[in-house]
Amino acid sequence: QVQLVESGGGLVQAGGSLRLSCAASGGTFSSYAMGWFRQAPGKEREFVASIARGGANTHYANSVKGRFTISRDNAKNTVYLQMNSLKTEDTALYYCAARGGPASELYLRIEPSDNYWGQGTQVTVSS
Repeated sequence: QVQLVESGGGLVQAGGSLRLSCAASGGTFSSYAMGWFRQAPGKEREFVASIARGGANTHYANSVKGRFTISRDNAKNTVYLQMNSLKTEDTALYYCAARGGPASELYLRIEPSDNYWGQGTQVTVSS
């Protein structure tokens, strides 16, 4: 079973940038699709970005497309989320997710209840 630890959250002004990291252990990292979700106060958790096991395929929520970039380093067992041009509406608790098995990147996005999850890292964007 894979364990996930997020880092890199913090307080930033609107228009600024942050890079989140998620370090994985306890599994074969390259066998998992990876992703990021977020949950704002009073709202449900929502998909942000995902990346396939080899890194060739990525998907983004429309709200972050063009501003956020997901990447992974299989040698370091780490997935990243580079967030640029941050907006106040990006304020949320950001969770790292992992999913193994066939079509893992697809199911990570459409059936998130079966994902492995980290504890989350808080991102707060001030105006």
